[in-house]
Amino acid sequence: MATARPDGPPPEKTPAPEMPTPPGRKPRKSAPPKRPLTQELVVDTGIRVLDAEGLEAVTMRRVAQELGTGPASLYAHVSGKEELRELMLDRIAAEVRIPVPDPERWQEQLKELAREVRRVYTSHRDIAMVSMGHIPTGPHLLDVAEAQLALMRAGGVPKPVAGIAVDTLGMFLDAGAIEDTVYFTKVSPGEDLWAYFQEYVKQIRDYFAALPPDRYPNLVGMVDELTAEGGDGRFEFGLDLLVRGIASYVEEPPSS
Repeated sequence: MATARPDGPPPEKTPAPEMPTPPGRKPRKSAPPKRPLTQELVVDTGIRVLDAEGLEAVTMRRVAQELGTGPASLYAHVSGKEELRELMLDRIAAEVRIPVPDPERWQEQLKELAREVRRVYTSHRDIAMVSMGHIPTGPHLLDVAEAQLALMRAGGVPKPVAGIAVDTLGMFLDAGAIEDTVYFTKVSPGEDLWAYFQEYVKQIRDYFAALPPDRYPNLVGMVDELTAEGGDGRFEFGLDLLVRGIASYVEEPPSS
């Protein structure tokens, strides 16, 4: 005969007590809870791998390994390695500080913005490699391009010139950042970069000075001038050259 159950919810089950580890076995480690896999998390992880190991290490397999999952699970958020790297570049571009255009200072502001891009790119290993040959489409990269165009237009640079100059500036900044990264990769961990660079320049000076002067009269005669400036000085010279060239196309003085 069935016994009638009183109304109300069934009694809660008492959780099973935690069992001790049997002798001779290793205690089980409780796995930390996993964060939900999102595109943002995938991109953040890619940047972390980039900063630690360089762009070549950023693969779908490597990022999945960092996230404790399989590469196939990443494809729900990015189409592949190329898109992942482009998303990383755009996320990094968000670190660039954008100036408010001042027509009276547009040339200096254009230089300041260029220095900002260089600072951000070189702080993330060889991320500039992604920018080479890449037309910006991400919102943060477009913010940088829009700011460069706004500064040139505020200074009176004609549209056709500004449209080409923004690309020329991009190539200059990409190449400069990549060259900076190349020097870093040649230095062993713990080795002083400046000491390495000075020794390298000394070797180049000695080599140029030993060249046959009848064949290379200018190289031999300009050893000091060719090796006088370091990376920052050469960057500033190239930047000044570009901005002066852009400014030479201004037909009307800037107006506020």
